[in-house]
Amino acid sequence: MPNVPTHRPRRNRKSQVIRDMVQETRLTTHDFIYPVFLIEGQSKALEIHSMPGIYRFTADRLIDEIGRCVELGIKSFAPFPAINDSLKDRLAQESKNPEGLYLRTVADIKRQFPDIAIMTDVAMDPYSSDGHDGIVDVDSGEILNDASLEVLGQMALAQARAGADIIGPSDMMDGRVAWIRDVLDSNGFSHVSIMSYTAKYASAFYGPFRDALDSAPKRGDKKTYQMNYANRLEALRELALDEAEGADMVMIKPALSYLDIIREVKNATNLPVTAYNISGEYAMVKAAAQNGWIDGEKAMMEVLTSIKRAGADAILTYFAPDAAEVLRRG
Repeated sequence: MPNVPTHRPRRNRKSQVIRDMVQETRLTTHDFIYPVFLIEGQSKALEIHSMPGIYRFTADRLIDEIGRCVELGIKSFAPFPAINDSLKDRLAQESKNPEGLYLRTVADIKRQFPDIAIMTDVAMDPYSSDGHDGIVDVDSGEILNDASLEVLGQMALAQARAGADIIGPSDMMDGRVAWIRDVLDSNGFSHVSIMSYTAKYASAFYGPFRDALDSAPKRGDKKTYQMNYANRLEALRELALDEAEGADMVMIKPALSYLDIIREVKNATNLPVTAYNISGEYAMVKAAAQNGWIDGEKAMMEVLTSIKRAGADAILTYFAPDAAEVLRRG
């Protein structure tokens, strides 16, 4: 008689009840931060061609969308503004305007939904006539790191005044976490958190997001401040700096091609780790599902579970409402 195995892992897979009992990673709606897009106007929801099912909302319709998502159990949101070109300049001055689209809407959301968490974005590119995350030197085209910190600090302060719970510096300027922390603390906003984009890679998967905001660089690229996707240890160096500068949470962006980085960072810090399941990752699943090549719902849940399994405590994802519907069905 041939030798038979003594250890049989399949015993823990033999029924759905047992598989559920021993499941190691579980998604809930508490894991999700939903990025949403904001435009000027009234009563509009314009679908983004490269992101099926995702819309740019006017403020009134965004309030409706947030209300719908709250009913699904989603309690955290990250709004991003599409600013009219006429309001853009090289110093991103519109980012500090309390009556402007973004800050006005953040304040309104917080008034109507005081119990949700709003994470705001700190970077110059939505407001910059150059389309970069920092100030561009007019002669050399260099992104001026230290000069940009003043703009970013004032942007963060304006967002805190509008009601932001979490400030998300996505710009990747050196030293910006310490700078923003000092600005917030010295102006009475020590209670406002910073979720640093700790490892933000120069990725080809950002394209649909830039379509949504019309925020692509007018010249050059972002590789002098976003990270080389071939690098792993660099993420740990950025992590050490962000921890020392006062970050409350750290983020990896993108998520799906960087699961190893999420795990490396999770193993190296006691801070909460978040990951951004970005627009291109979302679009690939949606496009393949629309073509009948994959089961989109199953692929969505597999992707999100893999990001959490890798070590993410929270996930920024455009799938949030769809995934919440699946979780509600059980």
